Amino acid sequence: MSYFVHIIWISVQRMTTKAKGLRLQSALEAEIAREAETRGKSWSAMANELLTEAIRLRRVPGIVFVDGPSGRRAALASTGLDVWEVISVWQELNDAESYGELRANFDWLSEAQLRTAVAYYKRYPSEIDARLAREREWTPEKVRKELPFAVRERSRR
Repeated sequence: MSYFVHIIWISVQRMTTKAKGLRLQSALEAEIAREAETRGKSWSAMANELLTEAIRLRRVPGIVFVDGPSGRRAALASTGLDVWEVISVWQELNDAESYGELRANFDWLSEAQLRTAVAYYKRYPSEIDARLAREREWTPEKVRKELPFAVRERSRR
């Protein structure tokens, strides 16, 4: 049995939506509903997120999406590294086309993995740039103010 479902596509850049019809197998519809309930999202929002991630996974093989305190984000498969972490270093190296310097900073990664991170960034720069901007906001002063328990006091002698 299949269900006929209307999906609303949301364009993040322009925040426009467009209704589309889609026939889903009932098991898939139930999985989307279960995932939406688990994450506290509407069915439509969950379907949009899943479709967006599926397209990105196909366009840039070697990328996975992971959950964390700062939300869901793109990471390099089997590395524990978020894409933004690699891109931060890559940008410090002035967007080096040679991967030698980047490999020196991530010597446990293959050139193919580094190219995957850069390819994801080149395809979805606004996502990674937004994360990099948030990371730059965490100055030592802000850390001391917002997270005083995370800063060890210097001992006085």
